[in-house]
Amino acid sequence: MSQPTSHAADGIAPARLSAEQLGCRFADVAPPLSANAAVIAADRCHYCYDAPCVNACPTGIDIPGFIRKIGNGNLKGAARDILSANPLGGMCARVCPTEILCEGACVRNHQDGEAVQIGALQRHATDYQMAREAAGAPALFKRASETGRRVAVIGAGPAGLACAHTLALAGHRVSVFDARELPGGLNEYGIAAYKTVDDYAQREVQWLLSVGGIELQQGKRLGRDMTLADLRASYDAVFIGVGLGGTHALAIEGEQLEGVLDAVDFIARLRAASDLTTVPVGRKVVVLGGGNTAIDAAVQSRKLGAEQVTLAYRRGTEQMSATWAEQEFARAQGVTLAEWMKPLRVIGAEGGARVQAVEFERTELDANGALRGTGEVVRVAADMVLKAIGQTLVPAGLDGLRTSAGGTRIEVDADGATSLEGVYAGGDCAGHGATDLTVQAVQDGKLAARAIDRFLANQSAKAA
Repeated sequence: MSQPTSHAADGIAPARLSAEQLGCRFADVAPPLSANAAVIAADRCHYCYDAPCVNACPTGIDIPGFIRKIGNGNLKGAARDILSANPLGGMCARVCPTEILCEGACVRNHQDGEAVQIGALQRHATDYQMAREAAGAPALFKRASETGRRVAVIGAGPAGLACAHTLALAGHRVSVFDARELPGGLNEYGIAAYKTVDDYAQREVQWLLSVGGIELQQGKRLGRDMTLADLRASYDAVFIGVGLGGTHALAIEGEQLEGVLDAVDFIARLRAASDLTTVPVGRKVVVLGGGNTAIDAAVQSRKLGAEQVTLAYRRGTEQMSATWAEQEFARAQGVTLAEWMKPLRVIGAEGGARVQAVEFERTELDANGALRGTGEVVRVAADMVLKAIGQTLVPAGLDGLRTSAGGTRIEVDADGATSLEGVYAGGDCAGHGATDLTVQAVQDGKLAARAIDRFLANQSAKAA
């Protein structure tokens, strides 16, 4: 990775690199396969019976089936296999940690040490179909006859969009309410820009909405613009996919200093920028955390021109929720992964309110496996600190719903049903499944939609 050439001032500043340099650095990190490359990649699949890759996919895509179709030149059929199981299959092809899901389970790993390129093949098929429909080809899916039923979906993130699409296909009318300016949730605001170039998140949303029967209302926040009681009175069922809108505090001295920011806000600002030269970044950046958000914030800081980026985690890299592939990518981009480092305080410059360094205590595991401090203190220089230590459920508007201990998640059953009749939830705000994975949120939304469809059918049967 080439070194920054900007001579911008110390501290946090924009335009550390030229527009041309930034364009190169934020180009698609995994360019699409060519037609020939896709056929070659598909030919490596054994089309396993009871394929482990399918079992490893939260949405249960028929992976051998769609890969066989790609090999046979039937890209439309491949796209149907993918999108019928995962309506956000294009985004998941770009952002899923395939190394620990489908590709991690591929039998090819045990034969020649290299999995079939399942994610790239999935992108190849879904991109093909979206391009066809954008050019005027008939839609892949068609709605069932109108049922006369109306469902409110709160949150236009992966869970809410998957739920809305599945319900619309079943013939229900869906109103999607979202607090942000643009739909997409974390797909739009929380994923590294180099993973989803060319405004892909919005293009996928428009494809998903094109099925019909879905009304999208942006700038509508639960608890401010509407209540759960109002929605239950106005709609036949409600799905909640609000994600985790709050962020954890460090609760240490200096957290309020200028230059200490939430990583999710930093990523959202970068994603929203039409000109990357306007996005400010420090010369020496410290990122606190060990998950995907921490990795994305650290790598993008480097790509923006930060000269020194340190990702500090209180445990070892083996305990990080970010996958080994994400960790290796971060190192390749020049990010230093500092493990066994617990933040003690953020230090400000003398006579000023700006951050100057972060003080850490080195940690270790005791004989019982509990984390403890060693007493050794380390200071890391920083003019920008990004907090990526986890997000929390915002309780506003969730009155009447039972939550898990501490109010960290909405309690749901296997179908996504909450403690209130006719109200379902899924995605990161719900109390089951893996969090921070787009593909799991999609599955939650899809399963809840099917449960809502059954619930509405039972209500109709009772009314009759």
